[in-house]
Amino acid sequence: MKIIDVKKQPAMKNIHNVNAATIYDSEFALTVHLTLQSGESLKPHITPVDVFFYVLEGEPTIMVGKEKQKVKADYLIESPAKIPHCIYNKTDHLVRILVVKVPKPTTETKLL
Repeated sequence: MKIIDVKKQPAMKNIHNVNAATIYDSEFALTVHLTLQSGESLKPHITPVDVFFYVLEGEPTIMVGKEKQKVKADYLIESPAKIPHCIYNKTDHLVRILVVKVPKPTTETKLL
């Protein structure tokens, strides 16, 4: 059994310049623990694979395609491959999200 203390995983360098730590990486999927401080956001981008976001804490605003909605903890949001998406923390509180990419991408994310 492999056990990972998610909050102790080091942040990786990323194109969004936010706190993001890879917590699961296999040939089949990639999972990132994303932490956004108040006012932080990802840059709008397109991922070459399907992605889903599971909100652990806070109330982020999530954009998928032309839709944008504020959600809360324990919501799961689907984002199909090759559709623009973005996550914003427009609140005064911390936001934590699990970002799961399936299958694991073999090409780069494209910034918009």
